[in-house]
Amino acid sequence: MAAAILAATLWGGWPFRLVWIAVAGLAAYEWVSMVGREHAIAGGFAVAAAGLAVGLSPLSDPALAGGSAAAALAGAVATPFLRGRLGLELCGVAYALAFALVVPALRAQPELGLSIVLWSFAVVWFTDIAAYFTGRRFGGPKLLPAVSPKKTWSGAIGGMLAGSIGGYAVWALSPEASRAFGPGLAIAGSAAASVASQAGDLFESALKRRFGAKDSGSLIPGHGGFLDRLDGYWAVLVFAGLVLFIAHS
Repeated sequence: MAAAILAATLWGGWPFRLVWIAVAGLAAYEWVSMVGREHAIAGGFAVAAAGLAVGLSPLSDPALAGGSAAAALAGAVATPFLRGRLGLELCGVAYALAFALVVPALRAQPELGLSIVLWSFAVVWFTDIAAYFTGRRFGGPKLLPAVSPKKTWSGAIGGMLAGSIGGYAVWALSPEASRAFGPGLAIAGSAAASVASQAGDLFESALKRRFGAKDSGSLIPGHGGFLDRLDGYWAVLVFAGLVLFIAHS
């Protein structure tokens, strides 16, 4: 999956949009399936249709990235307070919109689009890998044991430091990004995105606990579901979409 997404990222255009529209549809399907399978397929198709429809509009408009990110965040924030199945399903559809709309909008940004998406990948990958190995090596106090018993503060800090390095590396290797802003902002933004990534991971863990699910799905053999693999990336997308909108306001 990672290789296909990376290839589509480098290609850009409609191949990139279609990959993420498909991912969004599958993510919505998984979320709605955890709530109740009755509307799972409809939820997936709704997100995919929204992605296709909006894909015909000017994706480079920062308002699209910001609005979609805000809708996705609102869906996530509302989830703990809802009890009705329909409301929870709609939150899942809003959550998945980040994949269908925010990623293509980021990629479509003039000059910086490719760098932004590669930066987001680097932050999440460096964070995940370092958090796992740092946590195993140093252990220590648990981060949020009621939600994710294995995560530690040492892993979280190690992940943030590595995510900052990964994001900075993309900035340093991108002439466009290096011209747009300085190293301090690159490091600070990467650190904040790394924290967001870990928060997204914890949110999805809490979601699965609420619905009694071990994995979000079984669409990726041996790795669970799409939400299991992209929970941290979702949070980075929301962060990047909102920052992009605020920066252009």
